Amino acid sequence: MGLEVQRDGKHSFVGRNERGAEVRLGRNGAEGAFSPAELLQIAAAGCSAVTAEELITRRVGEDAKFRVTVNADRREGASELDAVHVAFDVDVSTLTADQREALAGAVDRAIERLCTVSRTLKKGIPVTEEFPAA
Repeated sequence: MGLEVQRDGKHSFVGRNERGAEVRLGRNGAEGAFSPAELLQIAAAGCSAVTAEELITRRVGEDAKFRVTVNADRREGASELDAVHVAFDVDVSTLTADQREALAGAVDRAIERLCTVSRTLKKGIPVTEEFPAA
């Protein structure tokens, strides 16, 4: 199956993977659903969080809770995003200034090297579509 998106009503879709996970999609502002552009941003934040998790928990503590926020720049009326901004919210108060700086650098390097979503967005790749001809 891979990944799929299936329409289940007017402006209402469900994305699924082979492991049984589902996410609701819809137009911007649809109740209870993410817009595709929101999912793109969530993917960037999620990839950064997953990539940085071990670095953060190793230095801040195994039970460390952290949040990654994301927003995007978009020109009025544009059908594309101009930039995506990811920000970590981590309590680093137990670390020295040097330790905080080292952790921030390690997180940046890990995301640059390993985060598939951010790397792909920065690179820009072709996207193809197929539609039945008959």
